[in-house]
Amino acid sequence: MTHDFDQLIDRTGSASVKLDACKAVFGTEDIIPLWVADMDFAAPRAVINALMQRAEHPIYGYSLYPETMFTAMQSWFLKRYDWTIQRETIVMCPGVVPSMHAAIMSLSDVGDKVIIQSPVYPPFFSAVNDTGREVQLNPLRLVDVCYSMDIEHLEQCAASGAKLLLLCSPHNPVGRVWRQEELESVLDIARRYQLTIISDEIHADLVYPQYRHIPLATLADDVTIVTAVSPSKTFNIAGLGLSCLIVNHMQHRKAINTEFERLHISACNPFSITAFEAAYQNGEQWLDELLIYLDETRRYVLDYFETNQLKIKVTPSQGTYLLWLDCRQLTLNDEQLKAFFIEKARVGMNTGISFGEEGSGFMRMNIAAPRVVIQQALDRIKQALM
Repeated sequence: MTHDFDQLIDRTGSASVKLDACKAVFGTEDIIPLWVADMDFAAPRAVINALMQRAEHPIYGYSLYPETMFTAMQSWFLKRYDWTIQRETIVMCPGVVPSMHAAIMSLSDVGDKVIIQSPVYPPFFSAVNDTGREVQLNPLRLVDVCYSMDIEHLEQCAASGAKLLLLCSPHNPVGRVWRQEELESVLDIARRYQLTIISDEIHADLVYPQYRHIPLATLADDVTIVTAVSPSKTFNIAGLGLSCLIVNHMQHRKAINTEFERLHISACNPFSITAFEAAYQNGEQWLDELLIYLDETRRYVLDYFETNQLKIKVTPSQGTYLLWLDCRQLTLNDEQLKAFFIEKARVGMNTGISFGEEGSGFMRMNIAAPRVVIQQALDRIKQALM
């Protein structure tokens, strides 16, 4: 490997949410923070160099999106997913969460039902509730430690008049990478009931070698699909706040752009543009090495819990750097579970209940850190359980 993912980088005092918000979130700084979904690894050298070069130019004024940025992105998705993205289908956004709000507001009306497959990333819920829409739950099915979609129930939700489906692919927090036949079933339902799909695919690049991410939009052009993509999770540049929507129908692109204009939201930032282009243009080797490292860490964590026979089951994640821990055998309620990991284990993780009622009794663990940090966290959990 050319990149040292074992390097320990002190983020304290860098205004990092993951580190500097620990006191506010967990009530203590004496924890190993494995919560917020960013990585404790240095960004690709190509991105750092590009940002340094841009910073040397002493004017940071209003910026345009250069065509080279779009070309880099299009080339990335063509090479890795055989997805030909037409330039006119791309809508630039200041981040995935605000773009989700804008898409919901422009593609549905107040009071419309929006399907969410819980447990799922908390902003899915707020994006629906805060825009005056109604959450229609289509919970994932859990058998042992494997999640799947409840396709029959999804059709019932669509038949009840739901307007939108928020799809998380790969899924955060359960780590599923949806198979083609699963996605085809979703598309069949969308066709029958004129269901619009907003597909959050920002973890698409973070898929382990034995699995394959399939962009939903590559499987159909007769269904309205809005795909959210970004280099933010892939290359650890989420703080720069730039993403894009791929919208396959012109009238829906116009509606979403109108919503952004109405809110006077601008995604243009000279540094985010620079990082976006550099990552997609020159970040491939870094990512390939990252995936090897994360896969080794994932296997290490799974083996650790199994070898030590801890009363916690780990969902064998297929994608993302997040692991979903089933802690129900500990027979603790959600408040007690949170307190256990903070006060006894001294490991800061996201509570499963924050991902919906279906997450009750679970915790989400971020493994994107040097392995020695993960090892220390696991040892703390083991000791707390003894």
